[in-house]
Amino acid sequence: MAAVTEPVVAPVDEIPPAGRAFAGALQHLVVMIAMPLTSVLLISRSLNLDDEAARALLCGALLFSGIGTILQSGGRFGLGAGLPFVMLPGGAAVVLFIQTAQTYDPATATGAVLITAVAGIALVPIARKLVRFLPMVVIAAMILVIGVNLVKVGANLITSADDPTPVRSVTIAGVTIAATVLAHRFLPSGWRRVSVLIGMGVGAAAAAALGRFTLAPGDAIVQLPQPLLFGAPHFDLLAAVPLLVFSIGSMAEATGQTVLNAQVVGKQIDTAPTVGRTIRGDAITSLFSGLFGGPTMVTSGENIGLIRLTGVRSRYVTALTGLMLILAAFVAPVGRIVNSLPGPVVGATAAIVFATIIASAIGLFREVDLNDDATLLTTTAALTAGLLPILVPALYRGFPADLKLLLGSGVTMAAVVGIAVHVLCTVGRRSSRASVD
Repeated sequence: MAAVTEPVVAPVDEIPPAGRAFAGALQHLVVMIAMPLTSVLLISRSLNLDDEAARALLCGALLFSGIGTILQSGGRFGLGAGLPFVMLPGGAAVVLFIQTAQTYDPATATGAVLITAVAGIALVPIARKLVRFLPMVVIAAMILVIGVNLVKVGANLITSADDPTPVRSVTIAGVTIAATVLAHRFLPSGWRRVSVLIGMGVGAAAAAALGRFTLAPGDAIVQLPQPLLFGAPHFDLLAAVPLLVFSIGSMAEATGQTVLNAQVVGKQIDTAPTVGRTIRGDAITSLFSGLFGGPTMVTSGENIGLIRLTGVRSRYVTALTGLMLILAAFVAPVGRIVNSLPGPVVGATAAIVFATIIASAIGLFREVDLNDDATLLTTTAALTAGLLPILVPALYRGFPADLKLLLGSGVTMAAVVGIAVHVLCTVGRRSSRASVD
């Protein structure tokens, strides 16, 4: 009698034991929830929203972060990649939302979000075709730029120019990073998977000992979202142009993140349709976010670094994170506790997690031949164009607003310049061969 072999389940499709799944999901929640909280805080203060509107906006941001995370992790009905992604309000998109709201009004900003979401859905077929022509060297450059940008974002949370105790801030950040590294190095394998959470706990304890941890005030228990928070949307195509330009860049970023996520979890994907599902999931989630007054939503590259660091690759873990985000949306004290984490703790955790994305990009560069002149030139040009606006944010300050937005997007410029130089080198090489023949 022949032995019956059990089908092999890919790590990304495994359902971990309940305890491990909960711990892994909690890590994603704690690491990622700072972005929607910070985004809402920035929007509410910039637009002078009252407490009720701010709570409704926070509820919507967490709710649709959770729903989008479940869509991306599930990958059903053509919505989402079926990879362990977490969705959050886009950092640049939040800034553009505020700029539009301040230049025009919040209703026009909401209209811009909805226009961009519909455009994203419509452009999926085009994006899928373009992805097939995106060379690996350009994808690797894009991912490296994403990683550098995210590390910078995390580092900026550690301290600032007006920090009264910068030494304490850096000390707390150092303790957080050291605790994370030591936990991952010396604890048993099961505990290593929650090393980031352990590091954050130790960092928070150090912050409390140094007088830098205070629980945010508030006594609300439940909060609810509000449809059309800013009234009926006002659709102004000209006002939506900056966000539309951003959405094109975010499609390029989604391409790099999808390829990287698949590589990290060890899943073979058909790149074009998978990227199409990622973009469609982003757009649908953004559409609902806009209907509740929220900004554009994007798949997050931050959690990919967490996956690589902890080794927990199951998409069911991030789906559980989505459920936690939905729960946190309605339970006000959850947001209060996480929002109370000191900036140095969150920033240090973000920096070490995001640095793994840079390491992943370096790994992708191993798959290309940098001894080839054309490949080396493409890499150099893409990284130069992508890193300059990140390292020197004021580089394009004298340019028109829309052009400055395009040139200032490191990922977009890495993609555009990388593809242009790649095509130039390819055409030049073919022309040389033809003349020899």
